[in-house]
Amino acid sequence: MSTQTYDWCWRAASCFLLATVAYLFLPTAAYSQEAGDKVRVPTSYANVHMGPSSGQQILVLVPKDTVLPVTGRRGEWIEVELDPELKKLGMKMRWYENEERGWMHETTVEIVE
Repeated sequence: MSTQTYDWCWRAASCFLLATVAYLFLPTAAYSQEAGDKVRVPTSYANVHMGPSSGQQILVLVPKDTVLPVTGRRGEWIEVELDPELKKLGMKMRWYENEERGWMHETTVEIVE
């Protein structure tokens, strides 16, 4: 085996090992959420959709630090309970009258410990 081949293999193995270690030590993401847990909006605003897709209508933009109870999950989408108080705090994007639940992408929330 030539030195170039050995160097390439060593670099590839090192990168794989580094990526694996980084993944294992990253903070737990919202993807581990289950019904009964809570999530928080870490950014200035986050979208709450009618259904589990970015193509669904947005019900409300939820402001930073809002904590929402998790009621379900479908893939990368987390179903959250909508408090009627959000009508006053959030930015309503459509009629948002009597919806009790909405969907948020897991990347837009963080776990409440």
